Amino acid sequence: MSEYQQYLAERDKIDFYIQKGYRIHQVKEHLNGATVEFVHPNGNVSETLLIGNANARKYFSSLLIKQNQT
Repeated sequence: MSEYQQYLAERDKIDFYIQKGYRIHQVKEHLNGATVEFVHPNGNVSETLLIGNANARKYFSSLLIKQNQT
């Protein structure tokens, strides 16, 4: 899979959870990328994604900044 295709796949997964109303709760950086934990505000439902692409990490970082401003 090309780098760009990997970015698109990871971005789509992030957008899927954001559109469902999930919020980014926790980010853990490690050598393989970042583990992002999403939590739904209407319950104790959480989902975890492994984000390895650098551009996808920039993308969720911008979403996290926007989320914290609101």
